[in-house]
Amino acid sequence: MKALIASGGRGTRLRPLTHTQNKHLIPIANKPILHYAIEAVVDAGIKQIGIIHNADSDEVPKAIGNGKQWGVKITYIPQKSPLGLAHVVKIGQKFIGKDNFIFYLGDNMVVGGVKRFVDEFERSGCNCHLTLSRVKDPERFGVPEIKNGKIIGVEEKPKKPKSQFAVSGIYIYDHHIFEACKNIKPSGRGELEISDAHQYLLDNGYTVGYSEITGWWKDTGKPSDLLEANRLVLDNIQSRIEGNVDKSSSVAGKLILEPGAKIINSVVRGPAIIGKNAIIENSYVGPFTSIGDECLIKNSEVEFSILLNKCTVTDVKIRIEGSLLGNEAEIVEASGKPHVHRFMIGDQSRVEVA
Repeated sequence: MKALIASGGRGTRLRPLTHTQNKHLIPIANKPILHYAIEAVVDAGIKQIGIIHNADSDEVPKAIGNGKQWGVKITYIPQKSPLGLAHVVKIGQKFIGKDNFIFYLGDNMVVGGVKRFVDEFERSGCNCHLTLSRVKDPERFGVPEIKNGKIIGVEEKPKKPKSQFAVSGIYIYDHHIFEACKNIKPSGRGELEISDAHQYLLDNGYTVGYSEITGWWKDTGKPSDLLEANRLVLDNIQSRIEGNVDKSSSVAGKLILEPGAKIINSVVRGPAIIGKNAIIENSYVGPFTSIGDECLIKNSEVEFSILLNKCTVTDVKIRIEGSLLGNEAEIVEASGKPHVHRFMIGDQSRVEVA
């Protein structure tokens, strides 16, 4: 079995972070989201991985490399335009050939990995195996219609969902999916919808099985999803202290403190991760916070947030919470008179001021 991982698209819901960074490389617990997808398929015993990426950028190939660090071979497949998930599958056909494969959306995360789904696909002998998750807002996703324990239909982003399940971004196929992708037409959005390919399989007598994800699954397409995924990952970390905590500081809960990081006269309540050479001074870091490499947090409070590398937060008098700060972002105390809020904000940014 092979794996096909999608890492293209524009990440419009995560702007402005994605104006300068591929959304699949945004870190969760200080590790790029795409790493979790790769690790999941590697743990399932897969050795050949194809990664679909935007043709106009080599950011993903440069960041991920040839797969050596995971003991696998990675092949990169450029996509010229984001024309839908079924189009992603189509352009992966040359890489996949006649092999069975897992199709994994690289911005999805699932607890417990994917080996159990691969095993169920192989046991069942079906042509397509979908993973389903109960969600509050199924209208955002592909939604299956289930009758007597079988999927009888799949509809993309329906106004009136026929179940509370979403088809998650982890699919397992045999080669018949390529027939389906070649025989569907673009939707009203101008895209080849993967739900239409699944419906084609059902309409033409192919077997479509499913497994329910009973733990947590996250499609990290929105800022709130990133923060929630970060919380879920941090909740399962094992403490590792390689940096320095001085005697006037207090640390409670699980903490990863990377080499070179310093906690000075501060309070840190985990679970949290603090990156290499970061400095936390006269500050408070609350639970479910990821702080990247070389950040400086001084005379400030941060909780339930993600700070990318080289962020600076100094002398901020209100607690920063539920926030995403991009690389080298700065939040500092205003100086001079009059005492005002002063902003330099990129496209599609959001700031809440009390």
